Amino acid sequence: MKSTTKEMTSGSPMKLILGFSVPLLFGFLFQQFYNLVDTMIVGRLLGKYALAGVGSTGSINFLILGFCMGVCSGYSIPISQMFGAGDYNRMRRFVTHSLILTGGFAAAVTVLSTVFCRQILTITKTPEEVMDYAYTYILIIFLGTPVICLYNLLSSILRALGDSKHPVQFLVISSFVNIGLDFFFILVLKMGVAGAALATVISQVVSAVMCLVYIVRKVDLLKLSREDWRIDPFFFRILNGMGIPMGLQYSITAIGSVILQTAINGQGADAVAAVAAAVRVSGFFCCPFDAMGSTMATYGGQNVGAKKLERLGTGLRDCTLLGVIYSLAAFVILYFFGRSIVGLFVSGAETAVLDQARLFLIVNSAFYIPLALVNIVRFLIQGMGFSMFAVLAGVCEMVARSAAALLLVPRNGFMGIAMASPLAWILADLFLIPAFLHVRKILLARFNSAGESPASSDGGLLRTILSGG
Repeated sequence: MKSTTKEMTSGSPMKLILGFSVPLLFGFLFQQFYNLVDTMIVGRLLGKYALAGVGSTGSINFLILGFCMGVCSGYSIPISQMFGAGDYNRMRRFVTHSLILTGGFAAAVTVLSTVFCRQILTITKTPEEVMDYAYTYILIIFLGTPVICLYNLLSSILRALGDSKHPVQFLVISSFVNIGLDFFFILVLKMGVAGAALATVISQVVSAVMCLVYIVRKVDLLKLSREDWRIDPFFFRILNGMGIPMGLQYSITAIGSVILQTAINGQGADAVAAVAAAVRVSGFFCCPFDAMGSTMATYGGQNVGAKKLERLGTGLRDCTLLGVIYSLAAFVILYFFGRSIVGLFVSGAETAVLDQARLFLIVNSAFYIPLALVNIVRFLIQGMGFSMFAVLAGVCEMVARSAAALLLVPRNGFMGIAMASPLAWILADLFLIPAFLHVRKILLARFNSAGESPASSDGGLLRTILSGG
């Protein structure tokens, strides 16, 4: 293998976006594929209560691990900006400081999440009949937090340098490892939901190790010297200014999901199982939106670093067009085949679960265009260096999901559950689209007043780019 770093600061935005996002898409699809296998095995072989137990942890998982993954993604933003600016010395300093910070918060999150795991499940009103399944599953996942953080940081660093292919290759390999371990732990060793969780953690170890070995051996730009490891509070401040807001964005969004999950839990095991199965299917169909978002973060970061702000609007237009086309196709597929797809995870005798899951998929997929915009615009703003605006978008999503949980679900039952995410996406878009126009205007004014070259030695451009984040 050879390093495949890529600049996204010149050439057709549409071609660059497709070239970067397609490998990412395959990676996300494989990640969802092994999630689907987990769900299929648990639902088919262990029953709906085990499925509901695993499914009830989804929002908690998103709350805790989403924060970690958001922080890691945020740390990659100044790396991509320095790569776009051609300032490789500062880029490497950001890499070393991000590794130090990630190690620290991963350890803290692991301790806190495992100690308070059962209390969190109790607060979210996890049904008693699924509590043991939920606790066993999420505790093992939380214990694997350090390796999950390591993989997400290393893969984010590679993507920041324009390499979306190798993280995908490592993820594909780890996906097959995960699937094989699923069958071994659950079918052979009879470990139940613990086997599914352990398989996930081990597969993350495999992907993290492969990422690390590849970077050390193949990425010359990331050959780190002793000087690169010299501690400088300035780099910590910039990284936390990017990473913590992005982590908070995920967690704030997840708070709304936790409140919604509490309302779902109150609707009984059938509703919990239906949402668990439908979310797995929806996650698979939403992979293109995740790929578009990650692509736009790198695209935005590199072009801001290169001071090519005129390319931001063109990239946004081209990526949005891709999102609209895909959203329409996904809705058609889920409308006609959604119930059959859910049937892969739930016994045909569970008609109530199947019907509710189909309703959830139809309602959500009808609003995939707003979801596409949320991912594309939010990640583009983050790549531009304005993470706090993404946090505010997360607040919009939290408010919408919380309102649905408190107002719609008691009155409209499962339809209120199905409408929660679409309302969150629409409210976030109403904030994000004007926010993008605003931050682009801010950067234009800053660059016009700075009047310096991208590689200026005094770090002025770096401060100009990041001062508003």
